[in-house]
Amino acid sequence: MIKRRIVSIAGLLKKFMQRRFGSIIEINRRYRQPRIKMTPATRVLLLLLRIYLILLVLILFYKFFTIITGG
Repeated sequence: MIKRRIVSIAGLLKKFMQRRFGSIIEINRRYRQPRIKMTPATRVLLLLLRIYLILLVLILFYKFFTIITGG
């Protein structure tokens, strides 16, 4: 009885996720493989850009936290 109910709930959750995120999953599947060739230098620069953006976000959160805590 409980197992059947869990399976039913899991099925409902799966349908919900497919309805909500189906288009996003399809877009990700379509663009999984890059359409252009990138040189190694381009890949390195994109990686550095990602790291830079993550650092900026971390600094922003740190500043927000220090303002909120009064420190």
